[in-house]
Amino acid sequence: MKNPITGPAVRMRRLRRNAQVRRLFAETTVELRNLVMPYFVVPGTGVLRESAPNSGLWQVTADRLGDDVAQLVDAGVGGVMLFGVPDEKSDDGSKLEAQLGPTRKATEALRQRFPELVLFADVCLCSFTTHGHCGIVRDQVIANDESLAVLAKMAVLLGSYGIDFVSPSDMMDGRVAAIRGSLDEARLFDVGVLSYAVKMASAFYGPFRDAAHSAPQFGDRKSYQMPAGNRREARREWQLDQAEGADALLVKPALTNLDIIRDARESSDLPIFAYQVSGERAMLVAAAENGLLDYQRAMEETLLSIRRAGADVIVSYEARPRALAARGR
Repeated sequence: MKNPITGPAVRMRRLRRNAQVRRLFAETTVELRNLVMPYFVVPGTGVLRESAPNSGLWQVTADRLGDDVAQLVDAGVGGVMLFGVPDEKSDDGSKLEAQLGPTRKATEALRQRFPELVLFADVCLCSFTTHGHCGIVRDQVIANDESLAVLAKMAVLLGSYGIDFVSPSDMMDGRVAAIRGSLDEARLFDVGVLSYAVKMASAFYGPFRDAAHSAPQFGDRKSYQMPAGNRREARREWQLDQAEGADALLVKPALTNLDIIRDARESSDLPIFAYQVSGERAMLVAAAENGLLDYQRAMEETLLSIRRAGADVIVSYEARPRALAARGR
């Protein structure tokens, strides 16, 4: 009598044996509807350009934005986030309406052409001020409470243009409550607040600051952006923003804060966004250009890890190339 064949009692490889099986049992996926594409809206006409070769950061004028976004809409991208990049700057945000002119044109054009497209817009002063900081500066110190009124005004203007979700990235204390209150006073009840609840003082923002013309002209942003090592403080930040009326929470950068994303997902029932920032993409591009890794595989892995950590939506410069690839371009 032959002995029975022995071996592992559980064979996990049965669930991995071919692409069809792996796809069927995938726990986490990245679809175009999970992605939001940022655009940097500049003054003038006829502009659609990368801020630097292969940066993935697109500067665009209002007249060119619609045709480009049409490709993303057709492919099923989840939404678009607008960052205003004005030519003229002020010390105190006193010229907001004029500075937001290109963003207004872009928003109104997109809203007319794509009524159902979800539009986000950044609320921050760094691109609008001569000093490049995210709030009003007095004697080289950020004036938190004075900044709130200007940020709230900016949010109301953007909401009145047709933005669905204003997205404060400034990291001033109390800005979600100030913005929500001002939106309600303006009867913009349907305009939501996507709060940058956890925004670290990160080394990964360099390409963005070049595209947005937003680098600080003195000092740094460590007095208002978060220290990268503080997990408990991050929890306090999103709990405060949730209590102040945020409709969704965003963590930035994404890849270096997967634990923060997971914490937020487990402790909040709000939608969780993560921002795959410019430096994260630049690392992969540089490594691929030096033959160290396959860009597409590495990008897919990083996006999957962000989703697996708990992000419902990823703001990513990869949204545009993925949409174009999906459309066969």
